[in-house]
Amino acid sequence: MTPAPQLAARLATSLAAEEKSATVTDWSARVGWLVGLALFVALVYWLMREGWKWRGTLQSDLPELPEAPQETGAARLTMTGRYHGSTTAGQWLDRIVAHGLGTRSRAELTLTDAGVDVVRPGASDFFVPADRLRGARLDKGIAGKVLTEGGLLIVTWEHGGKLLDSGFRSDRAAEHTDWVEALNSMIETQRDTHTKEGAER
Repeated sequence: MTPAPQLAARLATSLAAEEKSATVTDWSARVGWLVGLALFVALVYWLMREGWKWRGTLQSDLPELPEAPQETGAARLTMTGRYHGSTTAGQWLDRIVAHGLGTRSRAELTLTDAGVDVVRPGASDFFVPADRLRGARLDKGIAGKVLTEGGLLIVTWEHGGKLLDSGFRSDRAAEHTDWVEALNSMIETQRDTHTKEGAER
């Protein structure tokens, strides 16, 4: 035998020996670990769901969300994008979950003289009357969702005697500035009107 065939034969013998001496997998231990992991994931999911339900119970005093009136007038602005949630105003981690406000979804926004109509496919629609709007700004985070600076349109509004921040992200982020300007202009006009009416009385 030449050196090359001898080397090949030794290598084949060595590999065969290693295959025969390979340790047998302990399937019972592996199955036990998998079952334990599955139970842990199920427990975490259950705790999260119970926490969500408990938060909803704590917020049960929040009234039903307003619905859009039959006549809202001509659209000033429209926007398609995502709804990222609502929180107590100024507290970006205090998520509001009552009445479906905690559900992230696609959203279509329409601004009219009557207010902001929020249509959410697969989730509850809601309407923010113009007289309940309190402000609009650009921000980067809400309800545990963090984006780039100015990546979120935050609309502050009053509902049930409570100030809420609702976060939206347009499919075209450049629209955010137009919305902030239009909303704040509308709010300022309403304030001036109320002040004038109060002075006349």
